[in-house]
Amino acid sequence: MAIEVRIPTILRTYTDGQKAVQGSGETIAELFADLESRHPGIQERLVEGGELRRFVNVYLNDEDVRFLDGIATKVTDGDSVTILPAVAGGAGGMR
Repeated sequence: MAIEVRIPTILRTYTDGQKAVQGSGETIAELFADLESRHPGIQERLVEGGELRRFVNVYLNDEDVRFLDGIATKVTDGDSVTILPAVAGGAGGMR
């Protein structure tokens, strides 16, 4: 099963600079475990305590997996998964 995983710039050090990699699995969790086997260290940046890290957004074919089944969301051959770190910031109290 081939699933395209789009990697954000901040995580490309784990994928040798690749913008997208191929993975396999029946769920997002299995997909991330498969990625970890070829790109050590990446899973730790995505998952904590068996759940997605708070500031990591994962989209399956443009659907936020948090509104599906989270890390247990099923994936199939040909799907596209996009990983996006949440962006926050700004200068509080602008006057």
